[in-house]
Amino acid sequence: MNATPCLVIDPAVLQRTIDAMAALVGGQGLDLRPHVKTHKCLEIARLQRDAGARGITVATLGEAEVFAAAGFDDITVAYPVWVDEKSGARLRCLREQASVRVGVDSVDGARQIARHCPAAQVLVEIDSGHHRTGAGPAEAGAVAAAANQAGLEVAGVFTFPGHSYSPEARAQVAAAEQDALSAAVGSLSAQGIASPVVSGGSSPSAQFVRSGVLTELRPGAYVFNDAQQWELGACTAGDIALTVHATVVSHAGGRLVLDAGSKALAADRPAWASGSGRLLDHPDARIVMLSEHHAVCELDGPLPSLGSTVRVVPNHCCNAVALADEFVVGNWDGERLDEVDRWQVDARNRNH
Repeated sequence: MNATPCLVIDPAVLQRTIDAMAALVGGQGLDLRPHVKTHKCLEIARLQRDAGARGITVATLGEAEVFAAAGFDDITVAYPVWVDEKSGARLRCLREQASVRVGVDSVDGARQIARHCPAAQVLVEIDSGHHRTGAGPAEAGAVAAAANQAGLEVAGVFTFPGHSYSPEARAQVAAAEQDALSAAVGSLSAQGIASPVVSGGSSPSAQFVRSGVLTELRPGAYVFNDAQQWELGACTAGDIALTVHATVVSHAGGRLVLDAGSKALAADRPAWASGSGRLLDHPDARIVMLSEHHAVCELDGPLPSLGSTVRVVPNHCCNAVALADEFVVGNWDGERLDEVDRWQVDARNRNH
């Protein structure tokens, strides 16, 4: 029996989620460039590549370095990177191993990249409504023109529709994303700059994307799914590939107390979420209290017995993975885990 808490992958469900997204995106005539910050794992990225993914998306140069060293040769860093002397040297080294694109969303950012990594390839990030990073769609052409003038290669535009993580908004966000990207493509065209890459997408909005202006999607969480995706309706319980196995340590107060707290599940809880996590085998249960090493869960009916194992679905799979060193890969029969492998979280702590 594995010590708990531990991060467990159901291999059959994992393969099913990978294949389903590949079919969904491919059916729209788009390329799939999964965001590997979700799993940070070479084994899983290879499964995605085998299913037809074209390249990968990463969050940091550190993640790019891990995957480039393992032979992944088509990488997008999907954030505006402020490149200084040290990161410029890293980016130049990466470009010797792989085709690497980095995000830029300002004239100053473009000039900074050119200063430390001449002739780098960039994608102009636009804000399609999430209001985190990105130039306005109408301003994308000016950023692209500045990048061109600085000697950079502009490959196109991208966005992240992060506000799709909202109940009842997924379809509208997907439509607004495509409108914003279309405007950005027009802004570049007005500067005489083509946009061979038009990149977007998120796991909650992926099923609403239609072919048109987009050329590729970059979803991440779909590979595992989590309590957020489940509650948003982007997946069902049968689509959950990743759980945290936890031991029932107490029935204090008539509730279930588990040995998996925020240091295993992560503390994410959006305002619309009904709890700090769910139990895969008890769909109506909710985690109502989360401390560092314990979770308190309310559920109707008989409580699982003291010492038994339950499968917890974290709210945000990406952050739960970031807290772990490895995945246990195995099949759960309701009482016992049949372990078949262990995979490393290869890019853990590569946060810069």
